[in-house]
Parts: sequence; structure tokens; C-alpha cells
Amino acid sequence: MSDLEVRPLELSDEAEWRRLWTAYLAFYETSLPEEVFRKTFARLTGEDGASMAGLLAVSGGRAVGLVHFLFHRSTWSTGDVCYLQDLYADPEVRGMGIGRALVEAVYERAAATGAPEVYWLTQDFNATARRLYDRIATKTPFIVYQKNL
Repeated sequence: MSDLEVRPLELSDEAEWRRLWTAYLAFYETSLPEEVFRKTFARLTGEDGASMAGLLAVSGGRAVGLVHFLFHRSTWSTGDVCYLQDLYADPEVRGMGIGRALVEAVYERAAATGAPEVYWLTQDFNATARRLYDRIATKTPFIVYQKNL
């Protein structure tokens, strides 16, 4: 997309962010309470001082994708590493470079902070996303375990 802009999430983006975030959650067949929406948006826009950030992909004046990421310490390096937590592009713009542009924007921000790596997880059934990820990163042999509390 020739007019694509990837930029930090701003307070005035809340409605468009909510639209995209709701669609992302629906893709994973889940929903979250309003309290989580409010807290997440505050974290992503820096209102609560958290080290999370959000970027929007905008084309033609409309938000068409989002990415959420955070930096955290690692026992395997002296610098913080970057975890790309969520990535979403509107279905009508998939295959047009939105996901790649968002991931590369996270790469740039991570490199600017001196982070030695960016990593993320995805569902094994997310074949569309995995085709992109296989081109722009290295799949690791790690398996994720989780205990909900």
C-alpha cells in the first residue's frame, strides 16, 4: 500500500483501536470485559506508565492494522528483549504488506533501544500469519505451557 503509515497509537485512536482489537479477539474466538479494554488502552498509550506500546497501520485515513509489544528483562541478555504480543490486519487488506510493515516497525523500535531480539507466539492453526512469520523471522523449537490461575 503506497499510502501506508505506521505510527504510535494515540488517545484519539481509541474507537478505531477498539474496532480492530475486537476483531482480533473474535478471530481467536474470545472476548474481554470492558475493564480489560480500558486498562489495555491506557497501558498501550502510556497513560499508566507501563512499558507496553501500540502502533497502528493507517491507510487512506483509516486504521487497517495494529500491533502491541512490550520490553522486558531477560536472564539471557543484559538488555531488555521485545515481546510482540498482538498483531492484526483487517481481513480486506491482508496480503498487502500490513502485517510485515507492523512487525518491521516493532523491529525498528527494538533495535533503537538496543534489544537483542523480538519474539512472539502464534496459534498453530493461523496459517496465513505463519506464512508471513516464516519469511521474516526464525521459527524456534520451543513449546509453550500455560497455567491459568
